[in-house]
Amino acid sequence: MIAQKQAAPASQHSTLRPAFSEQTAEILKQSIGRASRKLGCLAKPTVTISTDGDVITIKTKSIFKNSEISFKLGEEFEEITPGGHKTKSKVTLDKESLIQVQNWDGKETTITRKLVDGKMVVESAVNGVICTRTYEKVSSNSVSNS
Repeated sequence: MIAQKQAAPASQHSTLRPAFSEQTAEILKQSIGRASRKLGCLAKPTVTISTDGDVITIKTKSIFKNSEISFKLGEEFEEITPGGHKTKSKVTLDKESLIQVQNWDGKETTITRKLVDGKMVVESAVNGVICTRTYEKVSSNSVSNS
């Protein structure tokens, strides 16, 4: 479940964990300091994506930081990133991908979330550097709510 084009049930959710990461350190160099970057590289965040009507919520839990954003497609919202940046963000749907654009301190980050072979592939791009993380769905009984 990334997004639903058709009328969706009132509420849905999926929980995912990373299976593969590429260029994590390089993308973090673009936005956070050395100590936070080391923690960020070690983080294996659990991501829960849920919908309730036309509101999409993405919760991210890790040893580094927890974050949560809720939004409606196409509407700008304020967000504080796990790296501590206050951004103006907007998420749109392009084909089967959620495209999130964050604007902060004169910079722009684009995060693309899409389903590929039953896995969620997340590509983050800033200053020409692209980080890719692939997440696999986890069963509800193996997820800790800590």
